[in-house]
Amino acid sequence: MDYEDAIAALADPTRRVIIDRLRSGALPVGAIAQGMTISRPAVSQHLRVLSDAGLLTVTPAGNRRLYAIAPEGVAGLRAYLDSLWDDAFAAFARAAEEKAKENNDE
Repeated sequence: MDYEDAIAALADPTRRVIIDRLRSGALPVGAIAQGMTISRPAVSQHLRVLSDAGLLTVTPAGNRRLYAIAPEGVAGLRAYLDSLWDDAFAAFARAAEEKAKENNDE
């Protein structure tokens, strides 16, 4: 899973709504689309983008398909975001050490 694809897919607010709806478990497209202001075919297109980005799994269940959050796709995105936090904390620690050294040198 490419984290850039995941970030691009999640840039769309409709796709974030879809992800939120799937947080409690797998759903068919009809349940995902219920109450949304876009058409069911449009929801299907968004599901395809999320699936192509590695964020969803699609499981055939009779005559319908169940969509669920793909743990490995989310894990790849999380690893990238965690690396950003690690870099930010390391930079903060360096700045704090430099400031402490400046204060001790005075």
